[in-house]
Amino acid sequence: MGDMEQMLRKWWSRLTAWLRSPERSRQAAEAAQRAKAALHDARESNAGRKAESAIRDLRDSEAARKTEAALKDLRDEIRDGEAGRKAKAAIRDLRDSDAGQKAKSALRDLRDDLRDREASRKAKTAIRDPRNGDDK
Repeated sequence: MGDMEQMLRKWWSRLTAWLRSPERSRQAAEAAQRAKAALHDARESNAGRKAESAIRDLRDSEAARKTEAALKDLRDEIRDGEAGRKAKAAIRDLRDSDAGQKAKSALRDLRDDLRDREASRKAKTAIRDPRNGDDK
């Protein structure tokens, strides 16, 4: 295991040295400058201005406002309408039903069992035990 660990440490140090190298930093800076220039050219081009204008017009259009209002109405209808009331009633019935109460009780018992179990106590003790520190 020592050889594998040494090989891994050597590989890690080579990787971090490469990542910190000035040559790589220069390459990254040049790539960032090229990307900024390309984005600037795309924004300033005729097609870029047309696309930006079209998106702005679409966002500010009557159709967009109508769509937004329709989505709001649909959301409100689902929440406050007949379908919403039926869904809330179904959830309430399920929660209050015998099966719902049994499931809730079973989950509570499982949670309590996991908290009180001997293995749980041993694990908590092992986690808190200061002798389990790193052996370097």
